[in-house]
Amino acid sequence: MTIEQLQAKLDELKSDYVRIQSDLDKLEYVRGRVSSAEEQLIRLEGEIAEVNKQLADLNKKN
Repeated sequence: MTIEQLQAKLDELKSDYVRIQSDLDKLEYVRGRVSSAEEQLIRLEGEIAEVNKQLADLNKKN
C-alpha cells in the first residue's frame, strides 16, 4: 500500500472508532449492553496500531 492509501485507511478507522465510541456512550447512558461495542473498539485499536506501524515503516524507507 502507498502512504496515501494507508493514510486514507487510518482516517476511515478513526472515523469508525469515533462513531462506535459515541454509540457506546449512548448505550451506557441507557444501560444497554456495551460488550459488543467494546469488542469493536478493541479490534479497531489493533487495526489503527497496525496501520500506524505500516506508515512508520514506509516513512523510514522514504
